[in-house]
Amino acid sequence: MTLPIAPGMQRRAEITDRIRAETGIDEAMIDQLVRRFYDRVRQDALLGPVFAARIADWEPHLQKMCAFWSSVALMSGRYHGQPMQAHLPLPVDAQHFDRWLALFEATANEICPPQAAAHFIERARRIAESLELGIACGRGVLLAKGQRYRRDDPARAANS
Repeated sequence: MTLPIAPGMQRRAEITDRIRAETGIDEAMIDQLVRRFYDRVRQDALLGPVFAARIADWEPHLQKMCAFWSSVALMSGRYHGQPMQAHLPLPVDAQHFDRWLALFEATANEICPPQAAAHFIERARRIAESLELGIACGRGVLLAKGQRYRRDDPARAANS
C-alpha cells in the first residue's frame, strides 16, 4: 500500500526539482561550494580568527553548513537549526558580513554555473542582511533602511 504524499511535501519536491533543472544545483555542488568557501574563510585575516575561536572540529560544521545551504538553495528541509541564535554572540559587524559576502560570491562564481551562482548569491545577501540586522537589534541598535551595524560605535550605526 502506498501512502499519499502530503500536499506541502509534494509542493516542496516540485520546487526543488524546478530549482535543480533551472540552476543545475545539486548536493555535490553545495558540498564543493561550502568546503571551498570555508577553506577561504579559515585563511582570511578578518574572518578566520572569529571561526577559529569557536570551531575546533570542522567536519561537523561543514556538514551542518551543507545541510543549511541545501535547505536554502534547494528547499530540501535538511537543516534544523537556529542560525540567528548561533550568530548573536559573535564579535562581528558590517565589515565581517561584507567580507563573508565577498568570499562567498567569489567562490560561488568560481565553482558554479552562472544561474546557480546567482541563486546562491541572492540568498547569501539576504542571509547576511538578516543576520546583521538581528545582531544589531540583539545589541540594542535599531538600524534604519540602508544603515549598517558598526561594533566600534553601535549608537552611530553609520551609513556605509
